[in-house]
Formats: sequence, C-alpha cells, structure tokens
Amino acid sequence: MDTLISSTVRAKVPAAMSPETIYVSPLSLVQTTVVDARVSHLVTLINGETLIDTPPSIGPERHLRLSMNDISEPRDGLVVPCEDHVAELIQFARDWDQKAPLLIHCWAGISRSTAAAFISLCALNPDADETSLAQALRGASPTATPNRRLVALADKVLARQGRMTAAVEQIGRGAFAEEGQVFSLPARHAA
Repeated sequence: MDTLISSTVRAKVPAAMSPETIYVSPLSLVQTTVVDARVSHLVTLINGETLIDTPPSIGPERHLRLSMNDISEPRDGLVVPCEDHVAELIQFARDWDQKAPLLIHCWAGISRSTAAAFISLCALNPDADETSLAQALRGASPTATPNRRLVALADKVLARQGRMTAAVEQIGRGAFAEEGQVFSLPARHAA
C-alpha cells in the first residue's frame, strides 16, 4: 500500500488510495500531493519564518501549523519542539475524520514530518505495537529519521512507557538524502 514518489518527477498519487491514508512529503511537493491525493487535512511542522499558505481545497480549520525548528535540544534563537506541539498534533490526528487523506510535511520530509506520522499512527492505534508501527514507517521511507525529541515527548503524552523511543532507535537513522520522497501509510494497523 506504500506509495513512493520521486521528488524529481511530478508526484502522481493513485486516486484509488484509501481515504484512511497518511501521506508524508517535503515542502516542495505539498501542493502536488494535496491535489493528487485529494488530501483533506494538512499538518505543517516548520520554522515560524517560513510562511506556508493553506491550499484552497483545505479549510483553515483543517490545517495544523506547528512552528518549530528541527532540533532535539534547546538552541539560542531556535524553537525546540515541546509537549504543547505534540498534544496539538495528537488531538488533530484523533479529530481527523479519515474521509480523505491526511498530509504531514516539514521542510525536507525526513525528520519532523516522519516523527509526526509515527506519533499519529501511535495515537490512532493505541493497542498496536510501537515496533511494528516504526517498521511500517521504515518500510515506507528508507530516509525517515524521526525527530527524537518529538517522539520522546509523544511517548510521555501517550503513556507508551519508552516503547516509542525504543522503536525509533531500533529502526535507526534513515539513508542520507537532502529531501525525502512522498510516501504513504495506512492510518489503521492491526493490534
């Protein structure tokens, strides 16, 4: 069910994809993915200086903007991901009606967005094994390198007792890339 789309070619997303699909993309392919996948909900995880317009097909109430830098520890002048960011993401994922796909993106589609996809999967599948969810992420994206701070915060918020963090450590760092490819994951996984 995973769809990999080369970032060097215009993204083509099969129209037959389930509406219960989570897509992940880099910023450069957001507009194309929104149109091709008929996305209804959008999560943007990017620094506050990068302005992202809400696509016309998505209502502003269905676009979650989380302003943060891709860091795991505080640094002067940068916004470190915090528990409030994670709580907003979890609530947004749980409120998503799954009648059309959800798209999650960051700048490169490698770190913040893949962490948010993993967190969303864990929130939507409370009885699913964290390791199997992380392995599904790795299977869909060889470059996925989830932001460890976001995952650790979600691990606490979702009371997963360190299992989310351990699962991300188990899949390890993804293959090096300047920009990830668009990929998809089913929102529901067997427990």
